[in-house]
Amino acid sequence: MQKLSNLKSIGVDTETFNQLSPLHKELVTDFFKVLEKEKGNMVERVEAAVDIVSDHHNVNTSVLYNYIEKEVDTQLGAK
Repeated sequence: MQKLSNLKSIGVDTETFNQLSPLHKELVTDFFKVLEKEKGNMVERVEAAVDIVSDHHNVNTSVLYNYIEKEVDTQLGAK
């Protein structure tokens, strides 16, 4: 199984990431660090990481969910 940290441009150094404020960039970077450490299936890992990081940074979870949606749409060429 390949770790997220080994995948280039997952969440960082993308157009979507670069459009974020410095606080939100830190939020996303921390999200991927926490995501890699979480256990369970992907949905459980994402939800847990979003909750943990959002709480830590005192940011609404919608910030991360919106980022993930935009990044996925961009990576898939949907938008």
